Amino acid sequence: MSREDERNRLPATGRVAFVTYLAAVSIPGVTLAGLLIGRVVLTDSGLLAGSVAFWMALALVGAGEARPLFLPGLADPVGVATSATFSYAALLHLGLPVAILLHVSGVLAAAMVRRPAWWRTVFNVAQYSISLAAAWATLTLAGYHASLPHPASPRGGDIPVIALAGVAYFLVNNVLVSSAVSLFSQRSLLATMRADFGYHAGVNTALLAVAPLVAVVMDQAAVLLPLFVLPLVAIHKHAEVSVAREHEALHDALTGLPNRVQLLERTETTLGRDINRPAALFLLDLDRFKEVNDTLGHPAGDEVLQIVAVRLRASLRPGDVVARLGGDEFAVLLPEVADRDTAVELAHRLRAALDEPIQVAGTFVTADASIGIALAPEHGSTFELLHQRADVAMYLAKAGRGVEVYSAERDTNSPQRLGLLTELRGALERDEIEVHFQPKVRLADARVVGAEALVRWRHPDRGMVPPDEFVPLAEQSGLMPRLTDRVLAYTTEQAAGWWASGHPLVVAVNVSIRDLLDPGFLARVDAALGRSQLPAEALILEITERVLISDYARGLDVLESLRRLGVGLSLDDFGTGYSSLTMLRRLPVSEIKIDRSFTARVLDSPEDESIVRSIAELAHALGLTVVAEGVEDAPVRERVARLGCDLVQGWLTGRPVRGTELAAVLAAQAPACPRAGVDAPGG
Repeated sequence: MSREDERNRLPATGRVAFVTYLAAVSIPGVTLAGLLIGRVVLTDSGLLAGSVAFWMALALVGAGEARPLFLPGLADPVGVATSATFSYAALLHLGLPVAILLHVSGVLAAAMVRRPAWWRTVFNVAQYSISLAAAWATLTLAGYHASLPHPASPRGGDIPVIALAGVAYFLVNNVLVSSAVSLFSQRSLLATMRADFGYHAGVNTALLAVAPLVAVVMDQAAVLLPLFVLPLVAIHKHAEVSVAREHEALHDALTGLPNRVQLLERTETTLGRDINRPAALFLLDLDRFKEVNDTLGHPAGDEVLQIVAVRLRASLRPGDVVARLGGDEFAVLLPEVADRDTAVELAHRLRAALDEPIQVAGTFVTADASIGIALAPEHGSTFELLHQRADVAMYLAKAGRGVEVYSAERDTNSPQRLGLLTELRGALERDEIEVHFQPKVRLADARVVGAEALVRWRHPDRGMVPPDEFVPLAEQSGLMPRLTDRVLAYTTEQAAGWWASGHPLVVAVNVSIRDLLDPGFLARVDAALGRSQLPAEALILEITERVLISDYARGLDVLESLRRLGVGLSLDDFGTGYSSLTMLRRLPVSEIKIDRSFTARVLDSPEDESIVRSIAELAHALGLTVVAEGVEDAPVRERVARLGCDLVQGWLTGRPVRGTELAAVLAAQAPACPRAGVDAPGG
């Protein structure tokens, strides 16, 4: 079988049909070969021993089987055997039994060198015996006869018959092999034959076309047969150069992995087999890889990429494909993936394989990765569509948990999301964006000392659009600076009014990674404070751990600048898995907010209670204020107070409301002196 991947194993599905087919071909084919070889050995062994043509042809057939030809454009690792030229020439000159004897001897000799599976060798013996028999039958019916006692030499008038017999040989051989591959791969016979038919037809035409000339030389001057070795060697050398060039065109020079071109071909081949067969495409991007290049140099970065490639390859299943698309971006094609959960599990396995630190340039670096997943046929049936959607998921993964499956609801490229994006641009111009405020209450005296600004979109037709629908849109589309500026302007203006009325609240505004890494962000914050005449200490910017981790070095510089400006900084969603003690010690934050996933369970989970207590103790040791988020009832408030939290925020202290409604709440409190003797949020 010359077109089946040697590396594949028999699948469970169709095993019986495949084995039955092998037996149905092998038994009669091997029997035919045995009978004919036995007859020629018993009756004509003397003639064989003295035939120079036979021994020359035997050597050439054996060499052709042992050293197959690998041609560009042919993915088959078995290659194309040039032995067909000489076995077909032997058929034309010495007849069917000798031709089968030559080819079987060559197959067995090659098997001793290459050691394929035993059933493959048996099938090859049968396959070629039946194919040669089909060619012999065609020649015989047309009146062309050759045998060892009566050798024949092709003449000009025999060419049409010889060509017809060659067609019979090729077609029978192609059908026998394609049927086996079809059963093995669970593809239709027609699709299997179409896959490489033109290619193999061209190669076999070239090989068989030389056979009549070889037969004439066998008859007239057999000692000249070795001269055919010279053009064959030249063909092999040319093919090797062509294959090497093709390999360069289809593989990444640094890692040796397939490149985008080959990934495209493999994906289209996989999807073309069965449009309903599940498959998955991963896009994997290394996090903070630029820091490796900038700090250790590009040679170190190249070494990291090579190690990543090795780890990815080692973590995949047989048949999966990993490719490097360029830079620090890789792709993984999973031709067989059962469902979404399996794909996610494999993605986490790949991330885990990269977790172990890599030693390079005398130091250790970690190759963390974000992975986006697109599934076929659910998310697309072409490479372009799957790639686009895996890319969308990958960028969501960078902003989230590291692994994301494509979701149309979160895709800014979907028609619905594009329409919403257009409407969001209009909303910013029409002043449909609102800011609501959720109070932050000091546990020591139950006083409202701060508020978090929460953006809202009051759509004229849809009503209130949830922030998780339009904020990611703004982050991915470049609208985030405009949205943040709107929130900053409204918040500082509102806070200035509260301060003027004797309620010096510290207001918090959430900041995205696009904001933090914008070179003009510091000036934008300063301008908003200046326009409202609000002191810098009245503003806190909330950042999440994932925002910092995406570009820690640049983010830290911006935070230091904001602190020098006098703006407070709060680390939001603390405890969700990214921070380290070293990072927390270095960050210029004045407040941390314990994520609601911990505070909500302090009454029921001793582990979460211990986490909240430990965070509070750590924060106080570093001189930080502690805010407990998600506090929705009095027992939880009392417990987090005992655990050391300073402020609480949640539905118990108040739902997000308009600035005018919060002003009414503040009016019920005893006013504080504006701009003098200001209470700090935790003081």
